Amino acid sequence: MLQMKKDIGGIDHLCEVDRLAALHSTGILDTAPESGYDAITRLAAEYFQVDTAVLCFADESRIWIKSHWGKTVRELPRKNSIFDMVLAEDGPVVVPDISLHPQFAVLALRLKCFDAVFLASVPVRSFDGKILGILILLCQEPRAGLEPEEICTLENLADMVANQLELRRLRKSFSEQGERRLLPAVAPDEVWPSKADLKHALDERQFVLYYQPEIDLLTRRIIGLEALIRWVHPERGVIQPMDFIPQAEQNGLILPIGDWVLSEACKQIQQWSQEDPCYGALRVGVNLSARQFSRIGLADHIEVLLFEFGVSSSQLGIEITESSLIPNIGAAMEVLSCLRRLGISLLMDDFGTGYSSLSYLHSFPFDVLKIDRSFVGRMIEGDQPLQIVRTIIELARVLGMDVVAEGIETREQYNLLLQLGCRFGQGYLFARPMSVEAISSLLRLPGCILPYPESDEVTRF
Repeated sequence: MLQMKKDIGGIDHLCEVDRLAALHSTGILDTAPESGYDAITRLAAEYFQVDTAVLCFADESRIWIKSHWGKTVRELPRKNSIFDMVLAEDGPVVVPDISLHPQFAVLALRLKCFDAVFLASVPVRSFDGKILGILILLCQEPRAGLEPEEICTLENLADMVANQLELRRLRKSFSEQGERRLLPAVAPDEVWPSKADLKHALDERQFVLYYQPEIDLLTRRIIGLEALIRWVHPERGVIQPMDFIPQAEQNGLILPIGDWVLSEACKQIQQWSQEDPCYGALRVGVNLSARQFSRIGLADHIEVLLFEFGVSSSQLGIEITESSLIPNIGAAMEVLSCLRRLGISLLMDDFGTGYSSLSYLHSFPFDVLKIDRSFVGRMIEGDQPLQIVRTIIELARVLGMDVVAEGIETREQYNLLLQLGCRFGQGYLFARPMSVEAISSLLRLPGCILPYPESDEVTRF
C-alpha cells in the first residue's frame, strides 16, 4: 500500500481553484459517454484482470463516472473520496485490502456501492500537471499490490485519457473563440451574477439554507420543513434564489450548488435528530432543478448522502416541478422509481402551473401535491379559482396523495382550505422562511404547535 504524504482533507484552496478551472476548460463534465474512453477502461480491466475499471472526474462536490468497464458503478460525493486520496498523494494510490486498514474506513464505506476490496488508482492530469480525474481498478477479492512496472502501465493508460482531454480542450477553445467573434459585445455589468460570482460564493460558503414550516392545518403542528437556499452576499445582503438560480442554470453551476443544498439539508437533519429524537419524524423537502433531476446517478448520490449522515430516507423529501418531468418522461419515471425505492418522499411542486397534471399524474409515484400559491391567493376572488383548488384536493384524494397548500397569507384562505378538506399547508400566515436558529426555536415549542394566527400580521415570526 502506498502511504499518504498528507491528510486527505488538506487540499490547498488556491490549487483547487486552478484545478477546477483546468477541468472546466475541457468541457468533460455533464457530457454523454464516449466510446474512446470505454476502450481505455476495457483495456485496463482486461490487462489487470480486475472486476471493474472506472474513469471519473471530480468537480467541487461530486465524482462523475465518465466510463466504466465491468460491474456497474455509482456516483460518489467528493468528500473523503478516492479522488481526494489521489489528489493528496499527488500520485498513485494502491490499497490491496481495504478491510485491513482502519485509516481507510470512510473509503471502505463508500466503496460498498462498488462491492470492492482491492483498488488501485492513478491520476489523469492536464498537460500542465493538474489532476483532473482518476483511473481506478476495482476487485472484489484482496490481491497483491501492483509492481512499479504495472503502475507505470496504468499511468500510461491515464496518459491516453489526458491526450484525449487536451484535444477536447483545444476544440472547445477554438469553438468559443469563433463564437465570441460572432457575438455582440456585452458590458460587464449587464449580467449579474456572473459564473465567477457564483463560484466565489460557493467557495466562500456564502450560501445558506432557510427553512419554512409545513403544518397540519387542523392542529397547527409542524410536520415538515422546506429547505430554501439564500445567498448572503457581503455587500448586497440576502439575495433571493430567483435572482441567481436562473444564472446558475445557464452557466453550469446549478449542479454543484444543488449538491451543496442536498448535503447541507442532510447534515441539518442529522443535527436536529441528535438534538431531539422527536425531530426525526420531520420531513425536510429539497427542491431539485430540472438539470439535477435529469442527471444520471441522482438516486445513487442521494443514497450515499443518507448513509454518510445517518439520515433515514423518510426524513428527506424531493420536490420537483411539473416542467422538470416533461422533457423526457421515460427518464423521469426511472429517476422517480429509484428515489421511491429508497423510501424518499416525492412532492410535485407548484402543481397546476404545468401541463402534465392530468396526462401523467396517475403514472408518477408522487406522495404529495403542493398546490401552487397562485391558486391559493385567488381563492377568495371568485367561484372558479375556488373550484380549481377543490378539484386538486379531490384529485389528490382519489390518487391517494397528500396535499400541501402553498402561500397561505390570510386567515380567510386558511379557513377556506380547512373547509375544502386540505390537510397541510405553509405560508407567511404561520411562518416565513427563516434561519436554522429561528426554526430551531419554533421546533422547541410544546408539541411543535404554532400559535393560532390572531390576525394576518405575520412579521413576528
